[in-house]
Amino acid sequence: MTGRWELNDEQWAVVEPVLRPVRRADNRGRPWHDTRAVLNGVLWVLGTGAQWREMPEKYPPYQTCHRRLQQWVRSGKLDEALKQLAPRAGTAKSGRGVRRCHLRERQKGGFAVGPTRRGKGTKIIAIAADNSLPLAVSVDSASPAECQLVEYVLAGSFLDHLPARLIGDKAYDSDPLDRRLHEEYGIEMIAPQPAQPEQ
Repeated sequence: MTGRWELNDEQWAVVEPVLRPVRRADNRGRPWHDTRAVLNGVLWVLGTGAQWREMPEKYPPYQTCHRRLQQWVRSGKLDEALKQLAPRAGTAKSGRGVRRCHLRERQKGGFAVGPTRRGKGTKIIAIAADNSLPLAVSVDSASPAECQLVEYVLAGSFLDHLPARLIGDKAYDSDPLDRRLHEEYGIEMIAPQPAQPEQ
């Protein structure tokens, strides 16, 4: 039985040929960690929004999962794998099509590094279906605010039709973003308002 954030056998059969690692011609080097376990670890981080170092021990080391995610993004393999999975995204346990998506954001060092107040970092933003299957992933500099990256991430969606609603945390609470998403894409953005200080 697969966990909530893990691919089932049918989904894995679709993405395995795309993500299959290529060994060196001379067969030197360390053996690769199981690619399915690495991908499931990446999906766990994207789905939960947890920090990489909080990844459960049943997955390979978080450094391996993070490094492999960066390699897949750079090479375009992650895009290709998610495009292969996108037609199956509507087969959520509820039996309904994808109508609702969640935005998750993580900051960590990587290849798309940009300056922040605390140093340098990257943001990994994923749009996932209600069955936790990623529909779009973006790795960008940590400099811009999350609400400025939503449309960029939507442009990378692997579905023919965009969702009717997006659910994000308070970082996505922006009236201009709400208007743009509604007017240009017909998408309702649901985000809690930041807590106001008591006066």
